[in-house]
Amino acid sequence: MMNMIRVRFAPSPTGYLHVGGARTALFNYLFAKHYDGKFVLRIEDTDVSRSTKEYEEQLMESLLWMGITWDEGPDVGGETGPYRQTERTDIYVKMVEELINSGKAYRVYAYPEEIETLHDDLLSQGKPPHYDQQMLEKFNTSERKKEFEDKGLNPVVFFKMPRKEYRLVDLIKGEVIFKEGSIGDFVILRSNNQPIYNFAVVVDDILMEITHVIRGDDHLSNTLRQLALYEAFEAPIPFFAHVSMILGPDGKKLSKRHGDTSVEQFRDKGFLPEAFFNFLTLLGWSHPEGKEILSYGEIIESFTIDRVNTSAAIFDEAKARWMNGVYIRETDLDRITDLTIPFLVRAGLITLEEANANRKWLKRAIDSVRKGVELLQEIPEKMKLYFEEIQVKPLRPENEEQRKVFRSLEAFKDRIEYLNSWSNEEIVSTIKEILKEIKPDRKAFYMSLRHVLTASEEGPELVDVVFLLGRNKTLHRLQQALRLP
Repeated sequence: MMNMIRVRFAPSPTGYLHVGGARTALFNYLFAKHYDGKFVLRIEDTDVSRSTKEYEEQLMESLLWMGITWDEGPDVGGETGPYRQTERTDIYVKMVEELINSGKAYRVYAYPEEIETLHDDLLSQGKPPHYDQQMLEKFNTSERKKEFEDKGLNPVVFFKMPRKEYRLVDLIKGEVIFKEGSIGDFVILRSNNQPIYNFAVVVDDILMEITHVIRGDDHLSNTLRQLALYEAFEAPIPFFAHVSMILGPDGKKLSKRHGDTSVEQFRDKGFLPEAFFNFLTLLGWSHPEGKEILSYGEIIESFTIDRVNTSAAIFDEAKARWMNGVYIRETDLDRITDLTIPFLVRAGLITLEEANANRKWLKRAIDSVRKGVELLQEIPEKMKLYFEEIQVKPLRPENEEQRKVFRSLEAFKDRIEYLNSWSNEEIVSTIKEILKEIKPDRKAFYMSLRHVLTASEEGPELVDVVFLLGRNKTLHRLQQALRLP
């Protein structure tokens, strides 16, 4: 390994950040941090028709939300920039010329449809669509060169693929052998002077001094072309680590049919960034001691490539939600309150001004329900009982046990109306006194009181419900149930 480890994440800004891309970014980030290396963010935006500035900004925002930062990138700069491929065209053209001058690449004055026809002809003959310089030379006539020149067209540039076997020792998959003749010569520069993906990637990784390429194994098929290009430039070949795919519960590649697949979707329904970070890390990697709930620091300290699994990871959203629930319960209440307020505002339960003015009460209310949720977006539904009126049916006792419960609720109403201080301690003390004096069935009393106050059989701790509803709402709901004036 080289002295300074340098890795990169190179997304295309053509859509939202997919879970698979996020995990790739995360593994690169963790690898760099574990070895005190550098993490580079590079934007591969040569697909001009689909790439947008909005998607680029969204990608960076999603990475930052997860807690992933970069040492070099389009927004922070660095010594090996620029970090957008569309800003590096002159570099690619210069590097192509270098290969042409050394006899490792050549120009072809063919129109795209002519290359396509040649491709189809080879397939129709049962041959692989492998090109070589001799086959393509028929397009390079003096007449055709002049025609291109007169029309202001650029020739396509092909790389001369060496006819030899290539071997790669992948840090995850082990030895991978690419047999001689697996591919023929291939395009590295289009007629519009835009580089082909495999060429641009190699040039960028060479000039950005990338030492380790950690990426999804769907890129393994690109590696042969890239190895040949590194060799052509006489550049050091980085270590490769191809991470297995993420599959849905049905064993097929994770896609929209499985539900949410973008980081933004998980953020918007109330995942905590540290919980999502933790969950994604465990998709294909395991802690040496088998621990599952891990802090940023613990993950960085423990992360090594040799613990990345060779088998595909299954994306289990139920487990992700469970893990998020653990974080919601255990994270500092002030932070959970800050994260929950936008969901409450969006649900129309409270305004931002009201939230700020009643923050002390709001914290207690959120704390009372957070034990029973897995997503922040579930909290507003759980808190409706504090904000919205409920339909309270009058109680109709039919036997002595029910009459005891009824009298106990009457006594509770009478006594809390005149409590000196509205506190959990006073409320608990009042309930204990009534249970001791009237001796109703305890379970029936608590269930009836809960149903009267919440119209539900489960929810937050009952004493918290009474306290948070406040004296007036509690009395009002009891009066409706007991049908007292």
